[in-house]
Amino acid sequence: MTAQLTAQPTARPVEPTAQAWRADPYSDAVRTGRGPLFLRRSDGWLLPLDVERWCAEADAADDTVLARCEGPVLDIGCGPGRLVAALARLGQPALGVDVTPEAVARTVRTGGSALCRSVFDPLPSEGRWGTVLLIDGNIGIGGDPGTLLRRAARLAAPGGTLLVEAATVDVDERVEVHVEDGNGGRGAPFPWARLGTRALRTQAADAGWTRAVTWHAAGRAFVQLWR
Repeated sequence: MTAQLTAQPTARPVEPTAQAWRADPYSDAVRTGRGPLFLRRSDGWLLPLDVERWCAEADAADDTVLARCEGPVLDIGCGPGRLVAALARLGQPALGVDVTPEAVARTVRTGGSALCRSVFDPLPSEGRWGTVLLIDGNIGIGGDPGTLLRRAARLAAPGGTLLVEAATVDVDERVEVHVEDGNGGRGAPFPWARLGTRALRTQAADAGWTRAVTWHAAGRAFVQLWR
């Protein structure tokens, strides 16, 4: 199976979530490869974002994801692109998509291929991706996991898989958050979601994913789903 890994950008209004992630301080953190960076919920709760790990090379937990990838691979919300770059080094065709120009630029600099685009925009090779990735909490994109899981099902090939990183706690929440750096820098609010493995499996079944396998590595939780 092959996929075309480049495409012309499409003209589409930028959605609020995309605007938030394109704004500082997230772009600054990706550019420098350093935090601190947080998602702050409206009630004040903070979720630390592991920018240094995202900007490093793939680690042992990431390797458990990479080993399950069958090409071509689409990495939704690829961020700085460590997984796309690792797949490229393994000779696996892979494409990252991300709404943040700096993340896309960093992915390309590290040897990966990426488009600056939302997952909800038209994408190359829809319905032909052997593996789709939603890692580093990206099941939260758009604040509606059901919609995102259905979109991923349309992107994957028949018999393809979706690899998702879930929250390590039993949670199923839709919230409004913003990105902040702990030093006064703050982005615009946007919708987000978090799912633990139990909620993820339920949502995935409703979205047409037929089978699920869960595993843990280095304190992180993952689920593999099949079309």
